Amino acid sequence: MTLDVTIITGMSGAGRSAAADVLEDLGFFVIDNVPPALVVKVAELGRGTEGMQRFALVIDVRSGEFVDDLVAALAELREMGASTGVLFLDAADDVLVRRYEATRRKHPLAADDRVSEGIAGERQLLEDLKGHADIVLDTSELNVHELRDRLLELFDAERRAGELQTSIVSFGYKHGLPIDVDLVFDCRFLPNPHWVDELRPLTGTDPSVRDYVLAQPETAPFLDELERLFALLLPAYVREGKSYLSIGVGCTGGRHRSVVIATELARRLEPYGVAPRVHHRDIERG
Repeated sequence: MTLDVTIITGMSGAGRSAAADVLEDLGFFVIDNVPPALVVKVAELGRGTEGMQRFALVIDVRSGEFVDDLVAALAELREMGASTGVLFLDAADDVLVRRYEATRRKHPLAADDRVSEGIAGERQLLEDLKGHADIVLDTSELNVHELRDRLLELFDAERRAGELQTSIVSFGYKHGLPIDVDLVFDCRFLPNPHWVDELRPLTGTDPSVRDYVLAQPETAPFLDELERLFALLLPAYVREGKSYLSIGVGCTGGRHRSVVIATELARRLEPYGVAPRVHHRDIERG
């Protein structure tokens, strides 16, 4: 028997229920609002049965001060030989406010129906737990269908056991840093195709933009250094039991340089035993 326990947590309104539905469709046994003190007990229900038992346990602020208890429970599960992971769903405060206003639901921590105060209090309570998460997923700009697609990528049972699931996101600094990346690299030092008239309306997926960025004298040394860095980091992450790695590559607007560098970096990392998924967050923005 192989036991796989995933904790679903994060900000209220960020998509915990939708995530739970997706994992249930993937064959997880999903239980909502589980107190951390019962996590090990619930997981033990799967012991002694044949095949893989996959649990998804939804934990939120209704469980109170729970970070230490949850961390201890996950450590106990790993000692039992279980595979564990924490999925933390997050979204920008203004997005969460709009979602609550649209549904007219009361935030669990809101006093006098002040949604913004409830969000601020919840974010403070969950700050430490976010630091323990294996995956932080920003749902600010994801609809339910896009969220489902991202989760299917992350929790596809067909993926090779022990593989470091790696994603690379290109973005524009003027649109804000992505909140769900582990490492960020800035490529704004490269000449900007935006100032080349014939390249400005194109994106980094166009061959002419790609050729322009890759032809810059700084580009190849930059990519070489990144490749050397990840040749060191990737096996080290695997040894330490990390299952997910998210890399951000940023330029000014997220349409040209970061798109090219993110795509090229993914290609260079494939020989190191990973198959990075690439997402261009801001490619359609102005």
